[in-house]
Amino acid sequence: MAKEHKLLMNPKSIWETAKESDKKNFFALAKDYSVFLDEGRTERLAVEFLTRLAQKHGFVPLEKQKKWQAGARVYALNHSKNIVLAVLGKKPLEQGANLIASHLDAPRVDLKQNPLYQDEELQMALLRTHYYGGVKKYQWVNVPLGLFGRVIRRDGTYVDVALGKHPDDPCLVIPDILPHLNKKDQSERKAGEVIKGEEMLLICGGIPVADQDIKQRVKAAVMEHLHRLYKMEEEDFVSAELEAVPLTPARFVGFDKSFLGGYGQDDKICSYTSVRAIFDVKIPERTAVAICVDKEEIGSEGNTGMQANFIINFLGDLMALAQPKYSESSLRKCLANSSALSGDVNAAVEPNFKGVHEMSNACRAGFGIAITKYTGHGGKGGASDANAEFVGHVRKIFNRAGVPWQAAALGKVDEGGGGTVAKYLAKHGMNVLDCGPGLLSMHSPFELVSVADLHASYLGYKAFLVAG
Repeated sequence: MAKEHKLLMNPKSIWETAKESDKKNFFALAKDYSVFLDEGRTERLAVEFLTRLAQKHGFVPLEKQKKWQAGARVYALNHSKNIVLAVLGKKPLEQGANLIASHLDAPRVDLKQNPLYQDEELQMALLRTHYYGGVKKYQWVNVPLGLFGRVIRRDGTYVDVALGKHPDDPCLVIPDILPHLNKKDQSERKAGEVIKGEEMLLICGGIPVADQDIKQRVKAAVMEHLHRLYKMEEEDFVSAELEAVPLTPARFVGFDKSFLGGYGQDDKICSYTSVRAIFDVKIPERTAVAICVDKEEIGSEGNTGMQANFIINFLGDLMALAQPKYSESSLRKCLANSSALSGDVNAAVEPNFKGVHEMSNACRAGFGIAITKYTGHGGKGGASDANAEFVGHVRKIFNRAGVPWQAAALGKVDEGGGGTVAKYLAKHGMNVLDCGPGLLSMHSPFELVSVADLHASYLGYKAFLVAG
């Protein structure tokens, strides 16, 4: 038998050395996580779920905490789309905190502001959409979609829509042409145009109102249905956030259940594991913070994205618990002295498309949480690019805690690339490293993760949060 050289790396699948007790922990966490995926399909629903979970684990709204106390557990919300949790540490916050930042938004299909129309020839009601984030549009046809979100009505009141929440609810669908008739109109298109953006139309009705004198009788029937359920009128679509998301439930994949499939794992998987990790933090040396944000898939813009000041304001409010008259300089020092993991997923190697990866730097499903020194594209464009000292620091934390990890890049240099929230944290001077599990079928309506990598992410985040 060949002997392993002590100076060489020898990557192994977690399953090679996992004990039966380990496997039970893997599957238990995956089962809990699957509930989150099913109930938190949108960023609003995810925040609601995590808030309830945080409260059960002793976290209280930040405004109820009146003074600094090591071990105190607090949280804050931002526009119902961000949640940040903290466990106060022994050291002054000016010396920095340990943060994990992840995002809750996922690729989806949004309704346009004026979405509802009737096809007169077909006597069919449809909804016009605008896809959100990087999607392969053809993957979203013929998939049962629910409609979730909030509508602000004419009188200023709001109503939450949850079509598809219950098993007996109807769904919506984007139809596709049958293979018998697609030879000219579709089969010769390039992959990115097999389904075009304006063709992502949701079928939402086909039965007209009885009154023959009404124009657009099917459209009118749909509005009657919406008014009956939600007291909506058509103008209310203008002030609505309605997201069409897959209704396929999360479930185990493979005869051995070694994978978990579900919608929105990029990046709810890092949000969930970081929140679960902070629940286990007791009284840390440095304050531990888990941040779940929005809008990463479209550049971290807006007042709920990582570029907003929410996290800075939160850290300032924490600092005020110990120093009611803290200075701006103290807050800047806190930011610069902090350490952060940008909790985001990497691309696990797909069996059919190994060629897009450089295999010695590729993420393998089941080999542990992936340390990604830089993302970006081409010549590291748009990358945070963590320094050697901080990569070494995280590596040391993981090795001491026995966390299974791997080093991975996001595909071949010239193949493409992507970005995370890392650079928006790094601009404050803090050290940041991208770190998360690999996914298969990323950005599709049904993404896959190794349940071993899910658990490794939880272990890695927990070890990082409690590091001194």
